[in-house]
Amino acid sequence: MNKNSTKKLTTMGILIAISIILIVSPLRFPFPAAPFLEYDAGDIPILIGSFIFGPLSGILLTAVTSVIQAMTVSSASGWVGCFMHIFATSALVGIASGIYFKKKTLKWAVTGLVLGSLSMTAIMIVLNLIIDPIFYDMPIETVKQLIVPAILPFNIMKAGINSFITLIIYKSAGGLLERTIKK
Repeated sequence: MNKNSTKKLTTMGILIAISIILIVSPLRFPFPAAPFLEYDAGDIPILIGSFIFGPLSGILLTAVTSVIQAMTVSSASGWVGCFMHIFATSALVGIASGIYFKKKTLKWAVTGLVLGSLSMTAIMIVLNLIIDPIFYDMPIETVKQLIVPAILPFNIMKAGINSFITLIIYKSAGGLLERTIKK
């Protein structure tokens, strides 16, 4: 394994660890309209990693973080939550970093984050409509009634907050981190 591969693997491991810490941190809080939905900042390190290493690495970071989360700290949602998290966050990081990688400017980063956030939200609406009736024995009409007051605003809020914080951190320290890793 060459020096750059070792740095990349080590950095990705650190980003996964930070993501798990943020998932269990006191920064976690319930969404007022639907307390069973909880915000956490765990996607921020994943987004930063995807901006440094690209969309495929971001999706890998998402998958590993989600599996660790399902096996340790999120026993309530378990593998169903893991599956939903992988799909939703992969859309966010894949689209955001894919667009950003075309042209690494603030404009492209913001465009990618906005489109990724909207994609994540759309995917979560569809996944909730499919998965909640099957795995949580929730009538589809109940899920439909939750879309506007809970699922839609929660996912826009979560993706929006995480995207905004990522933008601040990455634009201030990401260049230094990227140069250090890719030396």
